[in-house]
Order: sequence, then structure tokens, then C-alpha cells
Amino acid sequence: MNKNNYVARGLSTLGLSLILAAMLILNGYDVLDINISDSVAISADKEIKESSNDDVTVSNIMNMALNSSEEREIAEAVSLRLEVFDGLTMDELSAKLDRSLGNAALAGKGNLIASYCLSKGVDPYLATAIMIHETGRGTSTMARQCNNVAGQKGSPSCMGSYKGYASIDDGIRGAIDNLYNNYYARGLTTPETIGPKYAESGTWVSMINGYINSIRNK
Repeated sequence: MNKNNYVARGLSTLGLSLILAAMLILNGYDVLDINISDSVAISADKEIKESSNDDVTVSNIMNMALNSSEEREIAEAVSLRLEVFDGLTMDELSAKLDRSLGNAALAGKGNLIASYCLSKGVDPYLATAIMIHETGRGTSTMARQCNNVAGQKGSPSCMGSYKGYASIDDGIRGAIDNLYNNYYARGLTTPETIGPKYAESGTWVSMINGYINSIRNK
């Protein structure tokens, strides 16, 4: 194989590698499903083959890779799907949660719940199920007056011994922090292990599992 062919193959590999590396840097999620079209071609391959050996330099190769119009075609041919939870992208997960959150205090908070749960390593279905159960899908007085979406107690107090938050967003983050700090960090990560400590009701576990199944199937 002559020098030009070696360079052409190297450029093809370099071009795709640069694009994929940039995507990995810009997107910090763990699960990637990357599809590259079989029709991708790099015009630099042809350009290098037609060049004389004296013209082939690292600078020429990089300029051809960066300036080639084929770069745009490669970018369009690379289909990137970032799955963040349960085979869903962030947009899909947020939309799924929103379909279960009702039209009251929790409405439209799917993205906040999804992103904050994932940042803490908390199951977003579980957190959402607890919020739905504890607030009646955001319609409870505690949710509306105290921005408390998970029935936590503490200070500053609101409605007796329950904790008040400055906003519903703060209340959502507080509920997820509570799950992480007081349950997940202690190895309690399922309704069955969380329930005995979280709630006095004997039906709490079955109710939460019911909500989780409903959320997952919407």
C-alpha cells in the first residue's frame, strides 16, 4: 500500500474519532447508542490520493479534514442517542414523569425531578411515586402552602412539625436529598426497605409500587 493510501485511511479514522470524542466530552452520560451511516465518505481521501507525495503533510491533512464539506455530512450521519435511565433519553424520561405529575403544584417538574435524581443516583420513578402519593399529585395543602412534596418534618416549620420550603423546586430537591441522605446512603433503595422507616401506613409500600408501575407504563 502506497503512502497516499495509508494517509487516506488514517484521515478517515481520525475524522470519525474526533467527532465521537467531542460528543463524549460534551455529554457526560453513561449510556450511548451511536449509529454511523454506512454511506459516510470523506472527500479528503480522494484529495490526498490526487496529491503528490511532497504535498502530503500533517498540516495539509488536518486542513482538509477540518475544511472539507464532507465534515458536515459526517456530523449529520452520526446519530447520537443518550439513554440516561430505563432506556430513555432525558427528554423522554422528563416527559414520562410529567404525564404522571398532574396539573397542580408538581406540573411540569419532570425535568427537574429526573435531572436531580440522576445527579444523586436516586431512582426517578421511586422519587416521583413518593411525591405523587404524599401530595395527591400536588393538590395537598402541604404542597401548596409549604412547598413540601414528600411529607418531611423539620425546620423551618410549616403546618405544625412539617418542613416548609421557599419554592416548589426547593421542596422537590429537598425530597430527593432526603431520600439520598437518609435512605439510599444507608442501603435503603426500594419501597420495601424504605417503607418501614418512611411511613407508618401498612399500605405505603404497595401504593408506591403501584405508582411506580403506572409511571413506567405511561
